[in-house]
Amino acid sequence: MEMRSPRCLLAPLVLVALLAVGCGNDAETTKRPAGPPPALVSALVVQARDLEVIESVVGSLENVIDPSLGAEVAGRVVRVLAFTGKKVKRGELLAEIDPQDFEIQSRADSAEVARLQSLLAQAERLVERQQKLVAQGFISQNAVDDAIAQRNALRESIAGAGARAEQTRRSMGKTRVVAPIDGEVEVQIVAAGDYVKVGDPLFKLVGTQRLHAHLPMPESAGRSIRPGLKVRLSSPAAPTRVIEAKIDEIRPTIGAQNRALNAIVKFDNDGAYRGGGSVNAKIVLAVREKALMVPEQSVVLRPAGKVVYVLQEKDGRLVARQRAVETGVRQDGHYEIVKGLAPGEQVAVDGAGFLTDNAVVALPKPRPDGGKGAKKKG
Repeated sequence: MEMRSPRCLLAPLVLVALLAVGCGNDAETTKRPAGPPPALVSALVVQARDLEVIESVVGSLENVIDPSLGAEVAGRVVRVLAFTGKKVKRGELLAEIDPQDFEIQSRADSAEVARLQSLLAQAERLVERQQKLVAQGFISQNAVDDAIAQRNALRESIAGAGARAEQTRRSMGKTRVVAPIDGEVEVQIVAAGDYVKVGDPLFKLVGTQRLHAHLPMPESAGRSIRPGLKVRLSSPAAPTRVIEAKIDEIRPTIGAQNRALNAIVKFDNDGAYRGGGSVNAKIVLAVREKALMVPEQSVVLRPAGKVVYVLQEKDGRLVARQRAVETGVRQDGHYEIVKGLAPGEQVAVDGAGFLTDNAVVALPKPRPDGGKGAKKKG
């Protein structure tokens, strides 16, 4: 019996193994699809919603009420209680002018009224006695008429003295300078010890509860801008505080300096906005119902014009179909699609600019942890 060497036995086994590996690679090659790997994109299902057509402008704020307080009587200022920046309430005392002269005049007026009232009482008694004497035939009617005339003159004198006394009391009240509105002291002009004359300025106040927003609009917007349109206001001083109001009026003339229409919005202020500052306004010109909006990165410019890539299933694969579209309003990073898409269709978003027609795509797989990532230990 012939004995074979181990080397001779090993050679057939190696050959069989190589054939098996070769057949396995051929099977995997036949199963792998031909062509480049799918492009990874994100997608969005197009849905219809109401679209607000908005015109954004930057305007300015104006205080509606900004009275300048002046001295209503002459005298020396003895107290000043208000200062620049102080918030005041209506009726609050701001300053006081020396009232002593008016107090003296008021006492003199009261004494004059009392004197005239005494003379009037005497004249009344005189008229009564003379009327009795005329009835008895002791004196003529002319004497009675003279007494009645003097009595009536005293009555008018008392009325005049009373009016002067009232005027003195009013002047004495004007020595107390009080706030006519709820607001804030913008400028303090007077100081304690100053002598003021009638009409001299004392304070300048601003009312903070009511403001006007002046919104400059281009002349071309004259047909679309009208009173009653909804406006959303925000200010750099309070960026999170948004106030909804409406256009109250539009100035009939074009601004001489900027050639713009001036739309005015009147609104109540809670103290967050300040007069003289700037304001950001979004004017809602119209509302389009059931508008189709897609992110702006979904709209790609190609030789055929603006296109989007609609994702569809084909032979078990997801492919991107190029679709020409017409766009409308561009707003907040989105395009309005007025033609070329239907609600419920799925379009590519991120990565759409790298696609071609019929390109094979893939969507990112959801993470097992819901996208939150693994929690760090320790």
